[in-house]
Amino acid sequence: MAAQSCRDTCLGDIMTTISTDHSLRLILGSGSPRRLELLAQIGETPFAVRPPDIDEEPRKAELPRDYVNRIAHEKAAAVEAELDEVVLCADTSVALGRRILGKPVDAGQAAEFLHALSGRRHKVITAVSVKRGDRIWVRDVQTTVSFKRLSDTEVNWYLATGDWQGKAGGYGIQGPASVFIPWTNGSFHAVMGLPLPETAALLTAAGYPIFGGAP
Repeated sequence: MAAQSCRDTCLGDIMTTISTDHSLRLILGSGSPRRLELLAQIGETPFAVRPPDIDEEPRKAELPRDYVNRIAHEKAAAVEAELDEVVLCADTSVALGRRILGKPVDAGQAAEFLHALSGRRHKVITAVSVKRGDRIWVRDVQTTVSFKRLSDTEVNWYLATGDWQGKAGGYGIQGPASVFIPWTNGSFHAVMGLPLPETAALLTAAGYPIFGGAP
């Protein structure tokens, strides 16, 4: 049976449709250490980590927001889970206009991304997905990030740190690249890879006891 999907527009209608179940176990469908760190900030340690293996290639003419939401949904759908498990997945992409900047394959592509972002504003879009049983909730958060104009020396310095590896757009806002970012508008946590208020809202909608309390 195909999993049902509920986007952000109907989140308010489903917040109380599933009652809290204190026996539920949290499964993180991501291998990102940053997402583990962010979950730890709200006192959550996943019962297990099960990164899905899916094709993350954008479709022809696919818009960045549509792409991120689709990938987040497909990640959640791909993670095997028991009836007493809730799956949490996320996907983050950098959007420069209609162009999707994913994770660079090498330092050369990372340099290309950084030069493209130099002196400009771009969007970072993170979609969070939560699955319980045959239902999947998806919600996305968009943040505007401004880069200073980068010199070749600055780009080469950052590439040498290795911090660009495995990061959408070729940079991480919480690391050395923070020196390049004078301004943001939106969610810092979302740029890191997991917007915490939205994550808590989706887990609550799925009946997971994110804020604890007695059974």
